Amino acid sequence: MTDPVPRKSVPLTCHGHTRPVVHLEYSERQDDGTFLLLSSCKDGSPMLRDWVGDWVGTFLGHKGAVWSAKLNGGDAARAVTGSADFSAKVWDTYTGECLHTFTHGHIVRSVAVDSDATNVITGGNEKKLRLFDLQKPSTNADDAQLFRARFDNNATHEGLIRSVVLGRGSSQNILVTASEDKLIQWWDLRTMEPVHDMILDEPFVSMERCVGAFGEYVTVTAGHDAMFIDLATHEVVKRHTLDVPPSSIYLHPTTAHTFVAGSTADEWVRIYEYESGKELDLNKGHHGPVHCVSYTPDGEAAASGSEDGTIRLWQTTPGKKYGLWS
Repeated sequence: MTDPVPRKSVPLTCHGHTRPVVHLEYSERQDDGTFLLLSSCKDGSPMLRDWVGDWVGTFLGHKGAVWSAKLNGGDAARAVTGSADFSAKVWDTYTGECLHTFTHGHIVRSVAVDSDATNVITGGNEKKLRLFDLQKPSTNADDAQLFRARFDNNATHEGLIRSVVLGRGSSQNILVTASEDKLIQWWDLRTMEPVHDMILDEPFVSMERCVGAFGEYVTVTAGHDAMFIDLATHEVVKRHTLDVPPSSIYLHPTTAHTFVAGSTADEWVRIYEYESGKELDLNKGHHGPVHCVSYTPDGEAAASGSEDGTIRLWQTTPGKKYGLWS
């Protein structure tokens, strides 16, 4: 008797954006088991969705593409966004109100916010890292604290800063930054100085904070490489060279047996075995390159954002009753 053909995941499609979706961020799982999804888009209107993908609200106010959007920890009461309109904004996720606008001299490509929503960090085309204190905010970026780069060995960002990731919990004083010059740096927030450098072999593509039973990683894609790096120790725990260059990766948060990957080389979402890097599944549904992926905090689904302007949710175990797949 032959084995039954495995069931394929039929994606749920989240519409609403009008241009490419470039970044996705899930909140921490709440006490009732729910969570939120925040999407960044070139249409300039980041959107908040609930755990099943239903629209909650849109943050209106940016006048350019939003490249990055992050949620604080705990109740996810604050969202921070970085935009091509030379600004970063802080939002109340309950009311949709813009609480602060921080003007910059150029495009803000990435933002980070700490768990308590007291500090915001920005980076972008100015090649500068800024720290804003939300307890005494100023709307002028010149009044923000600037991180002090180390010049003795030329290990400073010479390219535009593409990603900033801030640790949580025991790693709350660790900031990781990545730029187009192939340099990734670890910073100590207490001294605001770099403490570790890593030079990539290939041009940088993406870096995200990845959290689960394994701890707290940063996932990095560069060329065909997919890297999983311990955020606290900066140890490269796992590295795979994939057949298709990944645009974004995320490790399964509860089992750590698989990771999801998107690629701008095609329109598909792939699932890989974490230990071997073997491709396990291929999910088709998008009509454009895939810019960003993430697993839900409970690991029951993966989300992908595409050039086609949609977000698609892919069930980890097809056929299982979960959310709108009931």
